[in-house]
Order: sequence, then structure tokens, then C-alpha cells
Amino acid sequence: MNRHDTMLPWLVTFVQVVESGSFTAASTQLGLSPSAVSRQIGKLETGLSLRLFERSTRRLRLTDSGQAAYSQAREMVDAFEATLGLAERLEAAPRGVLRVAMPKAFGKYLMLPLIPGLLERYPELELRLILDDRLVDPIKEGFDAMVRITETPPPGMAGRPLTEVEHLLCASPAYLERHGEPATPEALAEHACIFLGETPADSLWRLARGSEQRRVAVRGRYACNHSEARLEAALAGLGIATLPRFTAARALAEERLRQVLPEWRYTSTYHGTAWLLYPPKRFVPPRLRAFGEYLACMLEGHR
Repeated sequence: MNRHDTMLPWLVTFVQVVESGSFTAASTQLGLSPSAVSRQIGKLETGLSLRLFERSTRRLRLTDSGQAAYSQAREMVDAFEATLGLAERLEAAPRGVLRVAMPKAFGKYLMLPLIPGLLERYPELELRLILDDRLVDPIKEGFDAMVRITETPPPGMAGRPLTEVEHLLCASPAYLERHGEPATPEALAEHACIFLGETPADSLWRLARGSEQRRVAVRGRYACNHSEARLEAALAGLGIATLPRFTAARALAEERLRQVLPEWRYTSTYHGTAWLLYPPKRFVPPRLRAFGEYLACMLEGHR
């Protein structure tokens, strides 16, 4: 046995320390003393000739080398666990903790209604759901997967499409009675429009109808990068808003909103396909595979 053969237990300990956030928490989960955990990390750093953590009295932080080592160690531990749990991987029910990040509105309107059924179907699954509109890094931030709405999934990620996300142009009946309803995309330039406002390009709306393409520079006194806030603004009569269909659906059904230019398809920011994305692995854990299959099945037909 060479020195590399002894490192697997140390790698398991290393992964546990990273994911639990401290030597003490990792020692509890591993059934070891904190000093034993510290010794194993020290041996691993010596064996790899790398400094894995920046240690202080307040917090434990990965070094750049430690972050790179963690991503590789996580894959090795996943493969090791998959080998030991071959029967589970092929046949048994999904179990364990699954950490997933997704945009806030997608999570609220599409994911949250599905959670009771998911947890009932998989009673040994524990879901840790983080709703966040920023672009997360699943490897650096310790997520098993993330949902991203995009036409082009980022390179270096595995995943599967879940559902199409369609954006609509909507306004309140009161606003349209006061200002009239635009008959063409170009007429939007004469209206108060509620757009994202994250970048200058967000005020340039692109629309399509069959092979026709239109680009319109819109304006408005209010912009917001959260779809629920734009929904409330549209309901208050502040203008024509771009909204995901799932955000606007209830207000449209209750006739508190009306769709504007329904024959035109909005093709600007945040439209496209909702993807479940995760770091590429040789063995996808049963809990992640089951989660993806459940979402794809339940979201089929949503827009």
C-alpha cells in the first residue's frame, strides 16, 4: 500500500468539514473527536503538499487550492459512495440531503407547490432549497444542482431541460383604458413600460411573430429586477410589464391583468428553458436523478 491508498478516509473527512462548515460539526457527523479530524486534515495537506484551509478563531475558509481539491474530492467521494451503494443507485429509494438553488419567482410559483408531493413520494429525501436570483456557482457554494433559465446552458455543466419559460407583456385594464392598447410593437415606445433595469439592454425589448423580428427601445419611470415587484406595479396601473407567464397567470385568470400584443413573443432577458444543472459526474446520485425526473414530469406543459 503506498501513501495515496491511505488518503481516501482523509478525503472523506475533508469533504465533510467543507460541507458542515467546521471541524466540530464534521467530528459529530463522522463519530470522531475534533482533534482526530484536525489531524486527518493535517495529514491530507501534508500528503497533497497543499494548504486547504485558512484557519482563524472565527471561521474556516477554503483556500483557492482547497476549493479545487474539494471539487475533485467531492467527485471521488460520490464515486466511492456510488460503488458501495450500487444496489441503492440502481434500485433503492432516493435518500439523503439534496441542496438546490433556483430563482425566487420560479421557486415560489412552480417549485413550492410541488414540494409536498416530492417529499411524500421520497420519504427519505431531505430538500435544502435556496431561492436566489443571482447566478450561483454550485461547486464553490456546495449545491448539488441549480435551476437556471437560459437559451444556452453554460459549458462544463450537465443537466436536463425542465420546462419552457414564456414571458408576456401585461398591463392592468385601468392603465389600458387611460392610455390605450398598443397595436404594434413600435407603439410600446409611446407607453410607460416596466422593465428589469439591471443593464441598459433591459430597456431594449425584442419580440418575434413567426419569422418577423422587432426591437423596441422602451421607457418608463419604474424598473425592477424582480418579477413579483413588476407584477404589483402592473396591477397598480404603472404601465406595461414583462412578466413570466407563471407569475402573471393568476392575475390574468382573474382579469386583473390583460395580455398586451398576445400574438407577439417576448424574446429578451430571462426567457427560454428552465434547466436543472449540476457539475458533471460519472455517477448521478439517486436523489438528484429522482428530483430531476420528478420536476420534468410535473412541469411538463407549463410555460
